[in-house]
Amino acid sequence: MMTGTGYARSQRGEEEKKEEGKEAEEAVPEQKRVEKKKVPPKGPPQVAMVDASHLGGFVNIDATDQIAGRLCSKVAKLILGGKRVTVVNAERALISGARNSVIRQWMERLEISSRVNPIYGPIHPRRPDTILRRMVRGMVPRRKPKGAAAMKRLRIYIGVPEEMKAMNFGRFEDAQATRPIPVYITVKELSKNLGWSG
Repeated sequence: MMTGTGYARSQRGEEEKKEEGKEAEEAVPEQKRVEKKKVPPKGPPQVAMVDASHLGGFVNIDATDQIAGRLCSKVAKLILGGKRVTVVNAERALISGARNSVIRQWMERLEISSRVNPIYGPIHPRRPDTILRRMVRGMVPRRKPKGAAAMKRLRIYIGVPEEMKAMNFGRFEDAQATRPIPVYITVKELSKNLGWSG
């Protein structure tokens, strides 16, 4: 037969266990909340521009050691946003991929021409600045008024013009080459293989 004191003791023990369980349950969500804060946000990384000069809607970009495709996509976004963009050192931009296959693909494109008369097009760019310009043009709705106006806000140069040597030029952080530079082919080397004599 159970006495009063033993029964009270067992009830107290159960109550203490319940309280400990509640405290443990309360502590667990706090730990989960802390863990959730440490998880980085999902989605693409923020587009960061390094040392880009935004002066009255003007952006000056140096294409040296920048991946051409990524560079052109950023430039297309800027000119569609109303910025006037100047790109220098177009010949130093890089194209990723195996050297021989890149050159072969571009040479195959040169064979596409009009059967009536090749002068009717398509006109294939061979200079580094016109190659980059064509890349940007492909990323812009050029047949619409906003695309045509955007292309007028773009200037691309081989080297750095004399009047621009004192200016500051920026680079796109996520367009920077991640592998060693000799792995890539430069736009200048591609142009020479396509027949540019610069």
